[in-house]
Amino acid sequence: MRPEAIHAAFTRHALRTPNAPAVIDGATRLTYAELDRASGGHAAALAARGAGPGRVVPVVLPRGARLIAVLLGVLKTGAAYAALDRRWPSPRREAIIASLDAPVVVGEDWDAAPAGFTGPEVDPSRPASVFFTSGSTGEPKGVVSPHRGTTRLTIGDYADFATGMLQAAPVAWDAYSIETWGPLTSGGTVIVAATDYLMPGDLRAAIAAGADTAFLTTALFNLFTGADPGCFTGLRQLMTGGETASAAVFRAFLDAHPGIALIHCYGPVEATGYTTAHRVTPADVGEDVPIGRPVPETGVLLLDGDRPVAPGETGEICVTGTGLAIGYLGRPDLTVAAFGVHAGERMYRTGDRGRFDADGVLHFAGRADRQVKVAGHRVEPGEVEAAARALDGVRDAAVVPVPGDGGYAHLALFYLGEADPRALRRALGERLPRYLVPARVHRMTAFPRTPNGKLDREALLGGAA
Repeated sequence: MRPEAIHAAFTRHALRTPNAPAVIDGATRLTYAELDRASGGHAAALAARGAGPGRVVPVVLPRGARLIAVLLGVLKTGAAYAALDRRWPSPRREAIIASLDAPVVVGEDWDAAPAGFTGPEVDPSRPASVFFTSGSTGEPKGVVSPHRGTTRLTIGDYADFATGMLQAAPVAWDAYSIETWGPLTSGGTVIVAATDYLMPGDLRAAIAAGADTAFLTTALFNLFTGADPGCFTGLRQLMTGGETASAAVFRAFLDAHPGIALIHCYGPVEATGYTTAHRVTPADVGEDVPIGRPVPETGVLLLDGDRPVAPGETGEICVTGTGLAIGYLGRPDLTVAAFGVHAGERMYRTGDRGRFDADGVLHFAGRADRQVKVAGHRVEPGEVEAAARALDGVRDAAVVPVPGDGGYAHLALFYLGEADPRALRRALGERLPRYLVPARVHRMTAFPRTPNGKLDREALLGGAA
């Protein structure tokens, strides 16, 4: 089976099982037929406002059944959507919306009555969504993802998406697509989390509502396994990934829940969702936890420059296949720099390093550059530095990620200038998403330097606790 357009796959299931549950959002329950009608109404209203092929529609709504219906409506028009987190500082949202040159912006005041709509046929290689990630220049980068990037994930046997899947990821993440379109293009049900900040009790409530599959970032997986391992009871599958895994935490989970399929996933947003996946067994957990084999229609190369490394050697993880992003929105320079060609095939260089074991299973071996993941969010420390340098009373700034259990716990900011540390952190909170705001802010009289005159980040890290 080949990947389809997201809304085409959904419609196929709506015709086949119209009365099956599609979305459970607290007291709101929509069947496939009801969601199909509601999304058609949104599509008709959006098309009347100019949404269609070649356009991107920003959507600023809280998670829930209404958001899903709107996003499905956007896709039915042939347009792509950019789901923006309403909790982001308004200047960030407004700058992103302005960059999209959108014909319509969907916010809380949006309304559309159910109506019939017949949209254009959409090739699965066309844009479906735009995900904004941290950028080293201080400007968010918009990653344009194709329909097939998401629908390819559901055609393999590494996981079952025809299931009740918890939707808890922030709406602006590519994980949101997996949690929403994974089940809705497979005949499953989306179980919407009741809160924006998932805790063990919220997971228990979702399981009671019908969720038997969930995705948790590595940080949440570590937290839940340590604090309340019983909260997973009732799940059939648990997917986790996003940061370096802790072998000890995986071992503890498997000991406590041998009947739950634990799937370790890896992949940058430029490759849409997962690049590799692996069902972890106790025998897999040694000094590290493997990140697996490529998911359907995806390839992985390990390169040293342009040279493939020998089996067992470490190289940069490079991704090929139909899941690759179309590029960075409005930034052909960045697209050319990040996406290349190897042996005649388009490829994305992740900046991550890895190695294949004797069985051909991929293991993660760290980052090749400064980009890191903190609590599941991909972070460019340079974006935070640029935001700090733009503030009054800051002459220079340096950000270092502070290691935690199995990954990075938080960011620490060091700066030169007269600004008060607490006022500086508040100012950053007004300009940056929560995950980019440093947990620690330190004023310094001078930065430590290496013998060759470069900033000594290791020395800074020693004072970041």
